[in-house]
Amino acid sequence: MSLPGFATLEGTSRYKDKFSSFCAKDHFREVGGCWVSSIGVGTYLGNPDDSTDKLVTQAIVQSVQNGINVLDTAINYRRERGEKSVGLALERLIGSGEFHRDEILVCTKGGFLPQSLGTKWYASQIGKGGLGMEDLVAGCHCMHPEYLSDQLERSLKNLGLKTIDLYYIHNPETQLGKVDDITFYKRLALAFEFLESAVREGKIKNYGLATWKAFRQPEGHEQSISLTRAKNLARQSAGDENDHFRFIQLPFNLPMPEAIRKSTQRVGDRLLPALVAARELGIFPIASGSISQGKALSLAEKLKAGLGKSLNHPAQRALQFTRSAPGLATALVGMKQPEHLDQNLELCKRPLLQPEQFQDLFKKNESGKQGL
Repeated sequence: MSLPGFATLEGTSRYKDKFSSFCAKDHFREVGGCWVSSIGVGTYLGNPDDSTDKLVTQAIVQSVQNGINVLDTAINYRRERGEKSVGLALERLIGSGEFHRDEILVCTKGGFLPQSLGTKWYASQIGKGGLGMEDLVAGCHCMHPEYLSDQLERSLKNLGLKTIDLYYIHNPETQLGKVDDITFYKRLALAFEFLESAVREGKIKNYGLATWKAFRQPEGHEQSISLTRAKNLARQSAGDENDHFRFIQLPFNLPMPEAIRKSTQRVGDRLLPALVAARELGIFPIASGSISQGKALSLAEKLKAGLGKSLNHPAQRALQFTRSAPGLATALVGMKQPEHLDQNLELCKRPLLQPEQFQDLFKKNESGKQGL
């Protein structure tokens, strides 16, 4: 049985109100017609086994019960087990009547060939809808409409949903350097046309690009993607009407602050940081790698004074930095271990850094040492 519905302004507003006395006032922000939490659950890491499934599922359930309503996964995470764990958690949360489908933003991704399928499966699909072996890049990545259609159907089944709120093309820059720019943007346009049709069919509500390097690299770099060009392609795919390319995902954390510190994206005649450019184009950015798999902790400790001495753990301080970035919608973080979950849920109660406090982290401190 697939759960009907999708996240709405009314539903997410109802969810926000449930936690008005528990979470900080600025923990929720309105983006893309929904109220979303400043922290989201990431499901990338972990072994593809039953014990990890249980941890991930329980962490999602507890997160939603305590003020986190953004769930992020991908079909290739843990051999499709990431999506299935999200689906099981949603079944428990919504099936119990404690929460409703319209209160939770569910995001997933397609593009990489899941290990659970493999190249033999891909080869068996050749010829369907014009899909060719040349569409599989680096032996692992494809964004042909026929392939994305198959992956979307699998994701809907894994998640147990009739509609996915946000569907990303996963790391499209994997193809750059393997195919020329003209071929790449033609493929991206065809992918957008498919995703717009999926919106019309009610299978997704919005789509985006989930990236690692694409928006952090300087203009002209081999793996740089132009947000302006991508947005224009989406508009054309929607028939010059309101398109549904409304989100991007990119790394942003203490060791990797490029999305706000480096001007990599051209909008008109201006070169802007990715977070600024996205918002000017009507696109909402979501941060991945918010604590850089623990690599941000030493920096967080050095910046304790600016990030909050009252926070008890460097992981909290690192996440506080990311979720406080001006213009950011949500900061994703994996939290399947109970102690990490408790730390993140505690942070939901704390207000964000004010813009001036955030900017101060990049300035020289009193001893003359350079900030970030």
